[in-house]
Amino acid sequence: MRIDVTRVRRAFSRAAPAYDAIATLQHQVEAQLLGRLDLLKDAPQRVLDVGAGPGRASAAMRKRFPKAEVVALDLALPMLREAKARAGWWKPFRRVCADARALPLADASIDLLFSSLCLQWCEDLETVFDEFRRVLRPGGWLLFSTFGPDTLTELRQSWAAVDDDPHVNVFIDMHDIGDRLLAAGFRDPMLDVEHYDLRYSDPKLLMRELKGIGAGNADAQRARGLTGKRKLATMLAAYEGFRGADGRYPASYEVVYAQAQAPDASQPRRRGGTDIAAVSVDSLRAQLKSRRGGS
Repeated sequence: MRIDVTRVRRAFSRAAPAYDAIATLQHQVEAQLLGRLDLLKDAPQRVLDVGAGPGRASAAMRKRFPKAEVVALDLALPMLREAKARAGWWKPFRRVCADARALPLADASIDLLFSSLCLQWCEDLETVFDEFRRVLRPGGWLLFSTFGPDTLTELRQSWAAVDDDPHVNVFIDMHDIGDRLLAAGFRDPMLDVEHYDLRYSDPKLLMRELKGIGAGNADAQRARGLTGKRKLATMLAAYEGFRGADGRYPASYEVVYAQAQAPDASQPRRRGGTDIAAVSVDSLRAQLKSRRGGS
């Protein structure tokens, strides 16, 4: 699946004002991930929240770690404008609009990198994990959550009864995520999965909710234009097969939780199966000075 990043940015920008009121599951997953901060033995000095949205987790971590500098980073600028209300006036957390694939931060400058339900919108996890490793100090912690492939399986199967076009985002398996963390050099990655089952009186309410939080179809190969009434009716008819005994319609979510530590600085970074050399500027200057002196 190829992610249309421009569409993702626009969708979450439009959703920003109403996001907090609708994103019930997102808040629950975020709270679960925040609970895992108990594994930290020492309080971090610098914290980065990637995909911070309206800043709930950033505010919670600033409160938990009052001496730390907290940076809220998001692709959608309107989300960060919403976060301003939570930033506070006394030592407010910083807000940065940027892409997770190109973090505007110095190497080894972050002690804790936190990201809740953001990575499913990042197509190139290899680049993202390499960036995460680059900005984390050796031994720094990475905590994140993302959706697994069983997410919205009822909606996906119902659309499959209509045509072969991608209507629902495809998410990466937990084992593939673990393999990519290892390939990026992260130490001792631990991953687990939790399943959530939401219920709706009408499948159209689910679709409205997804649109309302900006979580629509971001597949670059999706069909353009409005969905015809006949196709929508066919999909809804197929969804009837999932209706429970209580008359309500399920929407399944598979959430992957992960934690890992950045390796020692001596371990080379890898991208595309190739080591990336890491040489300090001071070291290069010393080598050049030595060569000039010996010539």
